[in-house]
Amino acid sequence: MHTPSQTNKPTRTASTDASISHTTVQKQPKRAAAAAFMGTAIEYYDFYIYALASALIFGQLFFKTDNAFIGTMASFATFAIGLFIRPIGGIFFGHIGDKIGRKKSLMITLFLMGVSTVCIGLLPTFEQAGIIAPILLIVLRLAQGLAVGGEWGGAVLIAGEHAPTGRRAFFASFAQLGSPAGLILATLAFKLITSMPEEDFMSYGWRLPFLASFVMLIVGFLIRHGVHESPEFVEEQQKKQAQPATQVPLLELFKESKAVIGLALCANVLGVAGFYFATTFMVAYTTQFAGLDKGMILDAMLIVAVLHFFNTPIAAYFGEKLGTRKFLIITSAICAITPFAMFPLVLQGSLGMVALGLWLPMWCMSSFYSLVAGFTSSLFPVHLRYSGISVAYQMCSAVAGGLTPLIATTIAQQSGGSTLALSLFFTLLCVISCVAVVMLNPKKYPTH
Repeated sequence: MHTPSQTNKPTRTASTDASISHTTVQKQPKRAAAAAFMGTAIEYYDFYIYALASALIFGQLFFKTDNAFIGTMASFATFAIGLFIRPIGGIFFGHIGDKIGRKKSLMITLFLMGVSTVCIGLLPTFEQAGIIAPILLIVLRLAQGLAVGGEWGGAVLIAGEHAPTGRRAFFASFAQLGSPAGLILATLAFKLITSMPEEDFMSYGWRLPFLASFVMLIVGFLIRHGVHESPEFVEEQQKKQAQPATQVPLLELFKESKAVIGLALCANVLGVAGFYFATTFMVAYTTQFAGLDKGMILDAMLIVAVLHFFNTPIAAYFGEKLGTRKFLIITSAICAITPFAMFPLVLQGSLGMVALGLWLPMWCMSSFYSLVAGFTSSLFPVHLRYSGISVAYQMCSAVAGGLTPLIATTIAQQSGGSTLALSLFFTLLCVISCVAVVMLNPKKYPTH
């Protein structure tokens, strides 16, 4: 490892740092929050259209099998691959964000996600290209996972570190707001194309949501270009210019904050795994195990996504007033009992009952999700913060998020669609997050 000498101490890393020392960055709370929201909305739109496609059609298009269960599991496996690779994206882009800047990292992740998503829309199917088709799908899914792995942490920080004093959790929630916005856009896109004639949908209709990402990519670049670098990052770079540089933030992170990483990972289980259970898995469960109409399910998902969108900033505002940690504990505890009402309501089969059933856990999850990012990010020091929250969140996405649809589908298949077994699995996810937040006492893990 390189050790800075006396002669190069004043120029800590590169010309970038030298220029930072002469820069005063003004906070842009509203613009930064808007940029975080728009960027994550675009990236999560790209991610969710893949999730919906994996639940509805990719099993038929890219995996040649007569067994619907095997095709769905293979499709969910490619979905999981994108989550498994996210920690690597978090590590790589977290390093960039902690060393060079939050904004630069976010511009790269947006470009990578947009290009890979458009390319998925151009892929040949298994019938057209044979085994090369699923291989290319997996490669592009890996690129998506890398991009999202670096996106989330940077978006949370660019909003939170521009926030007024004492408002970090609320402003960071605008990055979280991008998730339901992306889900709304993705659900609308699939609602439109599933209304097409089946032959058109199977031949080219499914490609349209992926190709539309190109326009969104341009919009995202224009919005993010006008946001300054994080003031806290710039201040930290200025203070440390005369000190030896941290060459590898990840190594220092695991040396100093191992316990916080593990608990932050567990704290995010509800917002990640619970979300994919209530969306990706429930789409497959309701259409394949319960035999409900997929158009009606998408209508219900759209209603839930809209409610999720509006609930996120409201919950963040009042949760911050109540106390972020206390609010997270309460909402995760309540969420643990919601699946026992969700399944009976969903199995009623009407649009209203399905939407109500899905909304019960989603209300708790969206409330929890709105504040957990700001809460966990405050537990890491500034110079390790991008790496810290990215590693914790993306490792959670890989393990809990990637495996949840697979585990839930296996439970449903082995139990004959037992709602009790599935409800207990969901409750376990809630309990893990609740216990982790209880243990994450900021007084015990102060930043330094």
